[in-house]
Amino acid sequence: MSKFIMMSIVIVLVHVFSLVTTGYGADLNDVLTLREALNMALSDNTLITEAIEKEKAAVDDKRSAWADFLPKLSTKYSYTRLKDTPYAIFGPSKIDVGDNDVYHWDVTVYQPIFTGFAILTRYRMAKLGVVTKEIERCQARLEVAKKVKIAYFNILLARELYSVAGEEVTQLESHLRDAERFYEQGMIPYNDLLKSRVALANAKQNRVVAESRVEMAIAQLNTLLRLNINRRTKVEDMLEIPPSSFDLDKLFKEALDNRPELKALRVALKNSDYVTRLAQSSYYPEIALIGTYEQNGDNLEATNNEFGNAHNMSITLQATWRFFEWGKTKAQVSKYRHLKRSLCEKLKGIQNSIKLEVKNAFLNLKVAKVNIKTAKVALDQARENYRITNLQYQQQMATTTDVLDARTFLTQAETNYYGSRYGYMISLAELERAVGKI
Repeated sequence: MSKFIMMSIVIVLVHVFSLVTTGYGADLNDVLTLREALNMALSDNTLITEAIEKEKAAVDDKRSAWADFLPKLSTKYSYTRLKDTPYAIFGPSKIDVGDNDVYHWDVTVYQPIFTGFAILTRYRMAKLGVVTKEIERCQARLEVAKKVKIAYFNILLARELYSVAGEEVTQLESHLRDAERFYEQGMIPYNDLLKSRVALANAKQNRVVAESRVEMAIAQLNTLLRLNINRRTKVEDMLEIPPSSFDLDKLFKEALDNRPELKALRVALKNSDYVTRLAQSSYYPEIALIGTYEQNGDNLEATNNEFGNAHNMSITLQATWRFFEWGKTKAQVSKYRHLKRSLCEKLKGIQNSIKLEVKNAFLNLKVAKVNIKTAKVALDQARENYRITNLQYQQQMATTTDVLDARTFLTQAETNYYGSRYGYMISLAELERAVGKI
């Protein structure tokens, strides 16, 4: 019995371990590259799958529109109970011409022949609907790619800032030990010792905040990749800054050609012509061919009829023309023409907005590129300043305030450098999104 219990415990522990590794991601030592993250997101992201389902719905709508070209088949069955037997009067006589119980059954085939181009127009509109949803899927892919890139770079930035916070704590701990030794030797006042302790406490708080920001950045990427939000995802650092050399006019042209928003508006303009044509279809008559087979009788099968044909067939050519509605059709046509003009103006406005977005991303990238060099020089100088100030403090040629200020300058320089480095990559991702590139 004890062996059975031991085996059961082992099995449970193995199961729990598998759940933990599944929750936090198997192969936690694997490092995710940016390309792998993009591939994962583009293949399985809620925004993209939502767009795919809408595209499938548009395809079904097109099939539904195509069905309107085909004949429609319907059937009807009815029972009528008359209070008095139907009769006809011939002179002084009354002759029965029907039964009190009437059963009717028919099958009708309806084939539209001409609808003022309404059916054809609806079908073409449905085809454009599919194109629109395809464009929306492309737009979703662009948006997801941008979010993944930014989330990826935010992890790298948060990770570097956490390292900076940890380095600051380590150095201030070393400084506090020196300050305590100097205070015990009576070389510095108690006030300087308090400053060192407060600075270290603040640095530890900043490290906790930085650690939390790393976790939040990872959670953001996990959400985009549809991974467990608590998974300890590791990402590969990008040691080399990708070069960039762009021509603003070429970027404008590329954006105006590629942006899904503009493609969708151009499709909407074409669709507005179809909407107008659909409204104009009311000017024309509708012509249809109707074939009917019917049975009438006094029994449930509607096959027994002593007063007429038990069954019959008919073919009808039907034309319907509603030629006067107090200007309703004209008003609708005018309405859709005005809406088309508004779409034209909207297209111009979106084009201007996209140009502004491209220029803003281009300038941000340019500024970030310059700031990297400036921040790197400032970082080297801040490190050297802290090194010299710390040595001077060891020789009591500098005060506690000088050391703390030097460490503050170094922390700020490190923050600026990594901020400009990964800010450059984020700006590049935003520029790629602005011109319609993944």
